[in-house]
Amino acid sequence: MRGKQHHQQLKLAAPWEKDAERRKLRTYRNHSKIIAQPGIVMKVLRRKRIVLFMAYFLLLVLTMLNLANYKWTKEPQQCNHQMRSTTFQSRSDIRFLYRPSLAKKRQLVYVLTTWRSGSSFFGELFNQNPEVFFLYEPMWHIWQKLYPGDAVSLQGASRDMLSSLYRCDLSVFQLYNSPGGKNFSSLGLFGATLNKVVCSYPLCSAYRKDVVGMVDDKVCKKCPPQSLRLLEEECLKYNTIVIKGVRILDVNVLAPLMEDPSLDLKVIHLVRDPRAVANSRIKSRHGLIRENLQVVRSRDPKLRRIPFVDPGHKANKKDGSDYHSIGAMEVICDRTSRTLRTALNPPAWLKGKYMAVRYEDLVENPVKTLRNIYRFVNLTGNHDIETFALNMTSGPSSSSKPFIVSSRNATQAASAWRTVLSIQQIKQVEDYCHHSMAVLGYERVRTAGEAKDLSKPLLSRSKL
Repeated sequence: MRGKQHHQQLKLAAPWEKDAERRKLRTYRNHSKIIAQPGIVMKVLRRKRIVLFMAYFLLLVLTMLNLANYKWTKEPQQCNHQMRSTTFQSRSDIRFLYRPSLAKKRQLVYVLTTWRSGSSFFGELFNQNPEVFFLYEPMWHIWQKLYPGDAVSLQGASRDMLSSLYRCDLSVFQLYNSPGGKNFSSLGLFGATLNKVVCSYPLCSAYRKDVVGMVDDKVCKKCPPQSLRLLEEECLKYNTIVIKGVRILDVNVLAPLMEDPSLDLKVIHLVRDPRAVANSRIKSRHGLIRENLQVVRSRDPKLRRIPFVDPGHKANKKDGSDYHSIGAMEVICDRTSRTLRTALNPPAWLKGKYMAVRYEDLVENPVKTLRNIYRFVNLTGNHDIETFALNMTSGPSSSSKPFIVSSRNATQAASAWRTVLSIQQIKQVEDYCHHSMAVLGYERVRTAGEAKDLSKPLLSRSKL
C-alpha cells in the first residue's frame, strides 16, 4: 500500500525530484535486503575489524620503531651532557663543559718519588719542555693545611687533588687556602716562582716557555699574580700535563686515577739509593722537620721494629732531626716496596703505564735516559733540552744547597753518602730498605771500609 502511494507521488513529481526519489528508494531496498540477510552484516563487520586491527598493528610497529630510534640516538647525548655537567658541576663557567680533553685525551704524567731523590732536577726536564704544563709539588698545600696529619692518612686527599689538577681544575687549591685569606693566585702555588708556565708569556713577560733555561725566582716574584682561571686557560692549551710529587708514597694509591677511562695517566717512578736519600735528608733536615714528623707518625705501632743501632747518636746532637730523617726511611722504604711488588707483577691498570728510573742512571748517562723517558710519555725532545740535562749533571762541584737545582758533578754527589754516613747509619737504612734495594740493584755493604772504597761499584742490574 505504501509502495503504491510512493509510486503515485513519483509520477506527479518534477524530473529532478524523480531521480532523487529513485536513488532513495534503491538505497532503501538494498538496506532492506541487508537487514533481511544477517550473514552479509557479519561479513561487513569482520572486514571492518580486520582493517582496524591492521591499522592498530601498523601504528604499534611505527611507535616501537620510533622509540628504538630515540633510545639509540638521544640517550647517549643526554649521558654525555650529564657527565660533563657532573664532572664540573662546581663551576658555573660554561667553558668547563667543553674542555678539549673530552674530545682528545691528554698525556698525563705523575712523577712518583720521595724527598731528596734528585726530583727537583728531574722535574726540570719537564718544566723546560715547551710542550709540557708542569706543576711542582702541589700536594704541599694539603700537608701544610692538614698538619700534623700523618703521611698515610693524607694519601686520599692528595689523590683527589691530582684528579682535579689533571682536568685543569685548579679551584681545588682554594680548599687549602688560609681562612680569610686573599683569593688564590698563580704566584700562590708552591714553587710558582720557578715555574716556566707561571713566569712566561702570556702570564708574565719575564721569560719564554720555548727558551730553555732556569728561572730566577727573584725575577719571577716581580711577575703580576694572575687568577687561577687564567692559569687554567693556559693548562687547557697543553696536551701533556706533568706533576711531580713526593707525597704519594705508593703507586697503588693512584689506581683509581689510572683506571679512569677519561684519563690517560702514566707513572714515572724516580728512585735513588736509599742510603743517599738518608744522607741528603740529614743534610737538609731543618727544611724537612715537619715532613719527617708526618712520615714518622705513619709507622705501624704493631710492627716489631728493628731497634736503632746507634742509640747514642741522638744524644750527641743538639736535636733529633737526623734521627727522624733516618727513622722516616722505614715508612718510605715500606711504601716503595709495595710499589715495586705491584710493578713486578703489574695488574691491568699498570701495564704499559709504569716506568722506573734510577737517579744514578740518569746522572751517568743523562741524554740516553732523557730520550727513553720522553719516548715513554710521547714527548719530543730537542738539542737544547738534552744539552741542559748534560750541563746540569757535569758541573765542577759535587755539592749544592738543598732544594736548589744547579749544575754540579752529579755522579760524585750520588755516591757522597759512602764517605759521610757512619756504618751504623748505613746498616740502619739497609735494614729498613733491604727489599727495595734488592729489586732496584743497590748492593749492601759489609764494612765501613767497603763503603768508603769508591772503586767498588755498588750498583747492579735492576729487576724491573
